[in-house]
Amino acid sequence: MNPDAQKTTTQPATNQLGKIHALLTAQTALIILISINRLSTLTAGGVPPNGFLRWVDFHNMLTLPVAAVTVLYLLKRQLEMPANRPAGAARIALDLTFIIGVYFLGAGYGNHEVTNYLHARFCASPGSDALCRIIAYNDDTFSHLIFFIGFILPNLTLMFTQTLPPAPSPLTLKDQGLLTVNSLFMSAGIFANLAFEQLGLDLYVVALLAILALVLLHQYGKRPLLFFYAIAYSLGLIATVAYKVFAA
Repeated sequence: MNPDAQKTTTQPATNQLGKIHALLTAQTALIILISINRLSTLTAGGVPPNGFLRWVDFHNMLTLPVAAVTVLYLLKRQLEMPANRPAGAARIALDLTFIIGVYFLGAGYGNHEVTNYLHARFCASPGSDALCRIIAYNDDTFSHLIFFIGFILPNLTLMFTQTLPPAPSPLTLKDQGLLTVNSLFMSAGIFANLAFEQLGLDLYVVALLAILALVLLHQYGKRPLLFFYAIAYSLGLIATVAYKVFAA
């Protein structure tokens, strides 16, 4: 038996086990942090600007769950991968970004829908009531910010995933036509959701994704998702800006 061959096969397994130990330690540390956050008074203060959440709620909603999801995903990938075939760092980073984005999207929706209902039912008339100010801030500002982070990250991940090798087969004219028709419907949906509302961060989010799609399309050529997003976001953005400028 070749001792060098045995060393080669045991070394990756040792490295994998070391990573599993580290991730399980991180998971334990998170449980301790969650317990401290929930049971101590260290995070009892209000989050600026108006105490719309306590820090304990903020961490329970965003920072600690995101860290927990990250550790669980990395642990899952480590268990799935053979010891002698490490996963590509780029794909792991993109997968993790996608998962975190999905979490933010869900958190944004959850925060917005509840506070939007409370805002409309109990705080529709302007007033100085502190409770209504907090509900309004969650409804109109904080939930939107979390939602936009959740909207950007998965879409950004998909576009960058499309740039990874191997490159897809060149698009046929039929494929380009189908993608174009589909993207026109998406751009119409973007227009419908932006043009008739007061614009805020949503316009910048669409602009960011449109610019990114166009840059990647120019760099990598007509790959399906880049082609689709470049048309959909660009036309939706242009139509919205044109309507706001000329029809408002």
